[in-house]
Amino acid sequence: MAETIWHKSSYSGADDNQDCLELASVDAAIMMRESDLPGIALRTSTRALRALIASAKADGLDRRTHHPSEVRDG
Repeated sequence: MAETIWHKSSYSGADDNQDCLELASVDAAIMMRESDLPGIALRTSTRALRALIASAKADGLDRRTHHPSEVRDG
């Protein structure tokens, strides 16, 4: 079995002590992990990863719709 080669974004910087998201291509899938927790990885498809990235770029991940009865003061 071939060794998994992990890649991190050039935006993460050159310092190995910086935490970042790392990606690897395994078979026909994409693996994702946090550099500070390398033993835990998620497996996804390229299609699903593209949709996630497009949503993040469109600022669509932090929008929440609340019903007025769910909003509480204090």
